[in-house]
Amino acid sequence: MTVIEQSYASRIVTARLGILAGALFVVGTNAFVIAGLLPQIARGLGTTETSVGYTITLYSIIVAVVSPALSVGLARIDRTHLMTAGLAVIAVGTAVTAVSTSLGMFEVGRVLAAIGGAALVPAATAAAPTLLPADQRGRALAIAALGFTFATALGSPVGTALAGVGGWRLPLGALAILGALLAVAIGVLVRDVPLGAAIGLRARLATLRGGAMVLTLVSALLLTAGFNIVYIFVSPVTAASTSGSSGLLAILLLLFGLGGVVGTNLSGRLTDRLGSRAMVAIGLGGEVVVLGLVPVLAGSYALLAVAFFVWGVLAFGAVVPVQHRLVSIDPATAGIALSWYSTAMYVGIALAPVLGGFELAGSGASIAIPLTGAALALVALVAFAVGSARRRPRPHTS
Repeated sequence: MTVIEQSYASRIVTARLGILAGALFVVGTNAFVIAGLLPQIARGLGTTETSVGYTITLYSIIVAVVSPALSVGLARIDRTHLMTAGLAVIAVGTAVTAVSTSLGMFEVGRVLAAIGGAALVPAATAAAPTLLPADQRGRALAIAALGFTFATALGSPVGTALAGVGGWRLPLGALAILGALLAVAIGVLVRDVPLGAAIGLRARLATLRGGAMVLTLVSALLLTAGFNIVYIFVSPVTAASTSGSSGLLAILLLLFGLGGVVGTNLSGRLTDRLGSRAMVAIGLGGEVVVLGLVPVLAGSYALLAVAFFVWGVLAFGAVVPVQHRLVSIDPATAGIALSWYSTAMYVGIALAPVLGGFELAGSGASIAIPLTGAALALVALVAFAVGSARRRPRPHTS
């Protein structure tokens, strides 16, 4: 192969990985964009912010439960067809939410989008490392993972900003169009993806033996719930400093997301150097402090902006070492462990609106919600510490 041919092939692979990252961006943004739109959607549908918040629970719990089932049931389906169909269903579901005239119709759209996401995420995550040689699979996974990272860094704040210009239906409609375009792109460019080995339910459940894996997954669930309870209800939490301005809220979300990008990049190198225990202690311990200070800083937009950036660094900085710990417990079943991590993450996202809804129904939500987030982060830290003290299980043999 000539240098020109190698360069062309490399660009094609990069483009394919970029498309997969874009697909995961759509799924991630679908989960997070609602957070910045809660007040507008509630007014538009004639319902409460708590009710709209519960649709995030609905979306996340469907992805958490249906995704493993589809991974097993559709293991022999062509990956390109599965990803294309998943994105198409996401696009249709998101379009339904964008034109909804009632909460019930909005919920139907969220269910459709969640089913599409449940089909897409495991297929896209598994497809990414097959596009490059074995010694470059880490790079492939990193590029694909940027989709979720940028969903947090850009998806929600950009969606909030668009809603400030054209109403809450505009960002949802734009997301539906993006999903449809990416479905076509996958069908055309991401082809001949090899099928992985089918992994049965018994093999997946076998990885949960022993307390180390379970406690680490509990830590991941609580970590996710802890920052999402504040992220989802960020509008009422920050109302004192933003005065309901979509633009000011979008800046806070952007700062949190950019902090997340910084935290993710730093934590990879620092975890290799310091170990997962130290990095989780820094990330979750720091998050407890920052979220505990949010009620105190809520009256100052400038101080709150700094706090949101630092919060993003710490919250996302704890994610990589938790994944690192899961992989190190039993390297032979690392792939299955990470699939359970995905399930735990979505359960955490689903739990957050339920807890936040209770806080929102009472008085002093702007104080109670961040303090609840801090408490969840603290329990996550304890669960991780106890799980890390457990001995590694015997090597997986089945």
